[in-house]
Parts: sequence; structure tokens; C-alpha cells
Amino acid sequence: MRLVWQFLAVAAVALIGSQAVAAADGSPWPALLLGLLTAVLAVPVYRWVVRRTERRQPAELATSGVWGATARGALIGAAVFGAVIASLTFLGDFHIDGRGTVTGAIGLVGFMAAAAVTEELLFRGILFRIAEERLGTWWALTTTGSLFGLMHLTNEHATAWGALAIAIEAGGMLTAAYLATRSLWLPIGLHFGWNFAESGIFSTEVSGNGATHGLLDSSTSGSALVTGGDFGPEASVYSVLFCILVTAAFLHLAHRRGHLRPRRRRAEQTDATDTLVR
Repeated sequence: MRLVWQFLAVAAVALIGSQAVAAADGSPWPALLLGLLTAVLAVPVYRWVVRRTERRQPAELATSGVWGATARGALIGAAVFGAVIASLTFLGDFHIDGRGTVTGAIGLVGFMAAAAVTEELLFRGILFRIAEERLGTWWALTTTGSLFGLMHLTNEHATAWGALAIAIEAGGMLTAAYLATRSLWLPIGLHFGWNFAESGIFSTEVSGNGATHGLLDSSTSGSALVTGGDFGPEASVYSVLFCILVTAAFLHLAHRRGHLRPRRRRAEQTDATDTLVR
């Protein structure tokens, strides 16, 4: 039941926040304020529900080192997406047509901050963390990563390949970032950096949700396999390739630090369940 209560609590904040940002109807300053407010409120709600359901302080959201870890994650996320754009530009498939809009980028800061925080709390902080206790690291990574990819099939320009790419990129890379540190701050920053670079800087499609208006006015051309087509660069083979490399690096670090967990044997699962019931 703890999974249900934790998920519902954070999902409620995410839903209310997304509706509020949508109600801003493209107005940048209200979108920024409401998005940041959603991101900020989701953290204490997560801490509160974890304390109530697990009788512990959530070390995965410890306040020590929060700004450094989040900033490092944001820089890594922006750099990896920048590498994707650099590759597309080298092939002549990404074009900068002029300046975009600063106000559009400002609104996207709030929207992407809310998405990064709430999605990381839901998928890495709750679903993956609890699944890993029973299934071990590898099965939990595979199942929750697949679920994260499937969730994007509801987007407007979604494709099966796009969903698979998201499962590999976000489901793999963001989970691996959590495993390397056992903290949610690095994947939160990584998630935000990637999404904001994609939308707020380069103004590309984000997961098939339509074009965004950031700092640059841009366009793509060429093979959908290379550019991602209507789904956006997240469905590009370059995104998949670079994210696999970053995922491997994080998993290697997690292994060296002893952060990978085996699957529990049935007897251990029974003992753990009995302890929880008591």
C-alpha cells in the first residue's frame, strides 16, 4: 500500500500543477511561477508521505549537496542533448533560422522544472526504488524504464520507436544517474537540463508534444531515423547512442560504489513482508 499512497500523493501535486500551468495559456511569467511552485511543493509532499508510510527520513532527497548535484545533472543533460544537436548540424539536418523568444524560454523553465521534479519523484523515487527492493536493480530498471517509455505513447506524434527510445534514454539514463548517487537530485537536474536544452534553447519537438519556442528559431530536415521526425530529436538514433553511453558510465560508477542490488529470494521477500505487516 505504501507504493499506492506515495504515488497518489505526488501524482496529485503533478496533476494540479500541470493543470495550473496549462491554464496560464502560454503566459510566460505565470507559467514560470506555477511550474516552479509545483516543483517546490512536490518535494515536501514526497518527504511527508515517505515518512508516514515507511517510518524513515528519505535520504534520497537529503538537503546536503542539493544545489551542486542538481546543477551537475543539469549541465550533463544539456551537454548530452547539445551533442545530439551538434551531430544533426554536422549532417546538415538541423538548421538555426534566427532568434527565438526569451519570454518563451522563461515559461519553459517553469514547465520543465515541474515535469523533471514530479516525474523523477514518481518514477525513480517511488516506482523504481520500491520495485528494486523486490526485483533487484536490473529487473526494476527494465520494468520501470519500459513503463516510462509506454507512458509517452499517449503523446500526439508518438510512435513505437519513440517510446522505445524514451525507455532507453530516460528510463535507462535517469535511473542510472540515481543508482550512481542513490540521490534523486542528480537525475532531477539531468532531466531538467535535457528537456530545457531541447525546448528552451533549441526549440525542437519534445516527445511528440509539438514544437516549442525557445531562444533559437530552428528546424530539422532529413531522415526521421536521424532527426526523430515529428516525435523530435529524442527519437533520433544519436540520442539513443549518446544516452546509452552516459547510462553505461553511470552504471559502471554504481557498480564500483556497490549500489547495485540483486533480486531477493522468495524467503527474503516473505520475511520482509512479515516485518512490514508487524
